[in-house]
Amino acid sequence: MTLRLGVNIDHVATIRNARGVGYPDPVRAALIAVDAGADGITAHLREDRRHITDDDIERLMATLTVPLNLEMAATEEMLGIALRHRPHAVCLVPERREEVTTEGGLDVAGQFDHLAPFVARLGEAGIRVSLFIEPSARQIDAAIRLKAPVVEFHTGRYADLGADPDEVRRVSDAAALASKNGIESHAGHGLTFANVAPIAAIPQLAELNIGHFLIGEAIFTGLAASIGRMRALMDAARPA
Repeated sequence: MTLRLGVNIDHVATIRNARGVGYPDPVRAALIAVDAGADGITAHLREDRRHITDDDIERLMATLTVPLNLEMAATEEMLGIALRHRPHAVCLVPERREEVTTEGGLDVAGQFDHLAPFVARLGEAGIRVSLFIEPSARQIDAAIRLKAPVVEFHTGRYADLGADPDEVRRVSDAAALASKNGIESHAGHGLTFANVAPIAAIPQLAELNIGHFLIGEAIFTGLAASIGRMRALMDAARPA
């Protein structure tokens, strides 16, 4: 299976919004990312609009020739936006106003009844639904019962523990369990040049979504070079 790379452009918008001006433009960053080897673009439209804005989503939908993965909280406002724009995919994520970044996976098992209508309505609209979860059997079981076609495993703990082999095994076991039950597996959060290879080597993973590190590295090497190197490391870890 070819491992896809989704590039998250949120923090291009973070830099733009720090000055309240029109640059740097996240849509321009998305187009550079695609030229550099990204298979898709990810953007998180937060309720407080701290980085990506509604206008960004509208322009991305009008401009991109690759899939847009819209990350969002499971709220009625966000559901309405997703149903209006109909991106290729929606990834439902946990969201707290006071957090700096997403701090963990969505508790699908604990919020099953709340999430069920969101998964159903998005699916009925032809939008591929993904659930951002911890790599655990309990959360995968809930995703199976929700009939979600995709799960994305939160790799923050793996990154925080310095690419710990036990965490690699945990993600690998979760991806195997999801695959066995017909669910496509993705992964993301905290992935860098230094730690991406063990995760990229997991054969059941179909996609990695990476953003903050790539945007940070772009300050020193340029965005295209940053993405190109990540693409090369992923390909080397998953030989054809």
